[in-house]
Amino acid sequence: PNRVRGHLQPLRIRRDSHWNVPEPEITLVLNPRLQIVGLTVGNDMSSRDIEGDNPLYLPQAKCYDACAGLGPWISLLNPLPPVEQIGVELKIERGQQTVFSGQTTAAEMARQFEDLVSWLGRDNEFPHGAFLMTGTGIVPNSDFTLQVGDVVQITIDHVGTLSNSIIQS
Repeated sequence: PNRVRGHLQPLRIRRDSHWNVPEPEITLVLNPRLQIVGLTVGNDMSSRDIEGDNPLYLPQAKCYDACAGLGPWISLLNPLPPVEQIGVELKIERGQQTVFSGQTTAAEMARQFEDLVSWLGRDNEFPHGAFLMTGTGIVPNSDFTLQVGDVVQITIDHVGTLSNSIIQS
């Protein structure tokens, strides 16, 4: 939790990486019994060049200070809308220009929410519940990298828009 930032708080790119991208993700809100009780918006940032050097470097590419964003709130949805109605949109602004945008839906995901939750719960307990980022379907091309000052906006239908500026420290 100490690596996660909220809505309108800055997210950080690593100094030792030259290819940093946001990963917009539908984030499941789970109770201690691992039941889906709601959704929020997630940004699971990645330093792709570090990850690409060696698959064993995945923790370094994804887990560092201010590497993820959640918010702007939790939408309690019972029942959840059909997956084809849960759209995901990514927009990255640099200055006054949109330098990247993309869209997808939960229907395009390779695994269903319940399948992801069942894998998380195998041999694990979460006495306070958990947030489960479900993976991304939108990634900028390999010639794109985030820059200091960029603003990443991720919108998930039925939830809201998470907005974070990008810093480097």
